[in-house]
Amino acid sequence: MSTISEIVNLKKHPIIKSNKYISNCNTKLINNSILQLDDFLTDKSLYQIQKEALNLKKKAFYCSQKHTILLNKKNSKISNKDPCNREMTSDKGCVPHDLIPKKSILNSLYKSKEFKIFLNKILNIKNIYPYKDKLSSINYNYYEKKQQLGWHFDNASFAITLMIQSPNSGGVFQYTNKGRNYEKNYLNKNYIGNIINNKKKPTSLNVKPGTLLLFYGRNYLHRVTPVRSKKPRILVTLNYNLEKGVELSLNARKTFFGRIK
Repeated sequence: MSTISEIVNLKKHPIIKSNKYISNCNTKLINNSILQLDDFLTDKSLYQIQKEALNLKKKAFYCSQKHTILLNKKNSKISNKDPCNREMTSDKGCVPHDLIPKKSILNSLYKSKEFKIFLNKILNIKNIYPYKDKLSSINYNYYEKKQQLGWHFDNASFAITLMIQSPNSGGVFQYTNKGRNYEKNYLNKNYIGNIINNKKKPTSLNVKPGTLLLFYGRNYLHRVTPVRSKKPRILVTLNYNLEKGVELSLNARKTFFGRIK
């Protein structure tokens, strides 16, 4: 198994030595609802993960979904003008955790005590745990030409991703950190409607390979624009829970992986 010093660019991101660095990350995440850490991976570890991603690509399960921004099905009894009832499209390929080699760098990073302590501190939480099912903790995601991630809010409170490969065109991560406060049951439909109707511009991020991205996906609207190149967009999601023994729902596993176990 690889060590944290072999995986993470500790010179640029001293996640195990510098309390000041960790505090700065925490402040940025709180203030902006998003934390972008470019060059988080060492060149060697990024290369090995890229190679693994391409080798596993043939095993990806591809799916296409129709959903609302709240990840529900469209309700025929609600007006189409309601931004929470607008139908979005998300399509991608996914490799589940059980198909990722046990000696993978991703498994070393995911299980690393130092990495989890870093996440706990910047997210202001006590602990994080893997999914109980064998499919959902670490996933490779592939966005081929014309595939996208439609506008939505996450069900989970936070999301952690690693960019592995950028497309030559399209596949841009866009978001807004306004319009919703899940904890206070607040949703500004007028603002959200302006975003999805292109009347207000969202923030676009230039996320290059090797970047770690953390964001509060339940409180801000986000999407990935359609990929416009033959070269796919590839990223990894590192999925944790705040409680032990949590499984991804049977329906979600069937949808994303084509199987439940």
